[in-house]
Amino acid sequence: RQLCAAQRDRNRADKSVLACRTCRNQRLFKLTVGFRIPRPLGNGPSRFIPEKEILQVSKVDPRTQSIFEDAFAALGRLDNISLVMGFHPQYLESFLRTQHYLLQMDGPLSLHYRHYIGIMAAARHQCSYLVNLHVNDFLQVGGDSKWLNGLDGAPQKLQALGELNKILAHRPWLTKAHIEHLLKAEEHSWSLAELIHAVVLLTHYHSLASFTFGCGITPEIHSDGGHTFRPPSLSQYCVCDIANGNGHGHLEERRGNHQVSEVSGEVEVLMERMKQLQECRDEEEASQEEMATRFEREKTESMLVATAEDEECVPSRDVSRHFEDPSYGYKDFSRRGEHVPTFRVQDYSWEDHGYSLVNRLYPDVGQLLDEKFQMAYNLTYNTMAMHKDVDTTMLRRAIWNYIHCMFGIRYDDYDYGEINQLLDRSFKVYIKTMVCSPEKTTKRMYESFWRQFQHSEKVHVNLLLMEARMQAELLYALRAITRYMT
Repeated sequence: RQLCAAQRDRNRADKSVLACRTCRNQRLFKLTVGFRIPRPLGNGPSRFIPEKEILQVSKVDPRTQSIFEDAFAALGRLDNISLVMGFHPQYLESFLRTQHYLLQMDGPLSLHYRHYIGIMAAARHQCSYLVNLHVNDFLQVGGDSKWLNGLDGAPQKLQALGELNKILAHRPWLTKAHIEHLLKAEEHSWSLAELIHAVVLLTHYHSLASFTFGCGITPEIHSDGGHTFRPPSLSQYCVCDIANGNGHGHLEERRGNHQVSEVSGEVEVLMERMKQLQECRDEEEASQEEMATRFEREKTESMLVATAEDEECVPSRDVSRHFEDPSYGYKDFSRRGEHVPTFRVQDYSWEDHGYSLVNRLYPDVGQLLDEKFQMAYNLTYNTMAMHKDVDTTMLRRAIWNYIHCMFGIRYDDYDYGEINQLLDRSFKVYIKTMVCSPEKTTKRMYESFWRQFQHSEKVHVNLLLMEARMQAELLYALRAITRYMT
């Protein structure tokens, strides 16, 4: 009887620590030393993408591993955004090089101003992940902690930038008057070089907030919101299994297989449409009048695409203190009869105008941004889901131009009738939400488009959305600065 009782006690003890040596060691360390051991709240770098898929990338690709090592050596950390971007090492390299230049290298703005502007931009979309990241960086470079109590505690010069931050993030077509106000102010005015630097930072972090929400990026374990000290409540799995996302792997696999069987043929239908559109292009080209009509029709239809059914997001105090007017958001062009003139790329483009302006006032940054735009736009592996040797140029261009269309930007040589053929409604909802109201992006929305495609392909889509949005914001701001200079 005593032997049986002892065995039961041992079994009970094994269950209490969930039969994992690592967990038992942590429990013993806590009992011995008295420290609480944090555990991650999330299952890896993303809420949308299985951790094992993300970590597998660096194991099989030496280039990605090398980029990760260089990033860690430079920053002392490897954030979850970089881990997810690691699906596309060519782009990641360009992104990290640009971001490092904007934040660390010589430029018109001081280091603490740069990080504070990053906080302002990320907060505009309630992106606590990026806000917390730059709060730490701001303090490390000697920033005044009083500024973090709220925008009204920052210098007047930065407070004045708050209005442009708001306009650029939500209605960039209204930037002209705000640009002029910042440059003409009698007190606390901005120089042209400083304003270019600030505009690039604002647009960079607005668009990066879109990517962060669009990929479901989770905070790192050492960050606010990235850990808990509470023991796991799920039975039959150890803490390590839960933390590594292994707890319900079999359920996810079954769900994934069920979804694939439901949407079988989705990719083939899309490929067939691309083929038919190419044949129509070769046979007959639409007139300029017809092209203009199709653009206006697509722009109008894009207004009818709802962003998300969720209730209005209420920003937390920690985030909202860094910006004003939280109710201000994206509004479609023609709501209540409002008319906004179409922005014709033929009159002002990044390649012919914006690039040279940035490079003149903030040397080398124009080149870095151009490389990043080109990398995202031209990146291809000539695959679509399980199909190889596929030319995806038409699809990538449709995604890029649809985003610009939502902001009123028109390419005279593009047939906007192709967009409805290539982008279905669920995909348009995802695009509009991620670009215009990224804080409303949900896992269900991420999973509802392109259900047969790989996660790496969806990350590529998010890179396109991020860069197209950044360029759209930049075009409006740079055109306003050009007009002020002339």
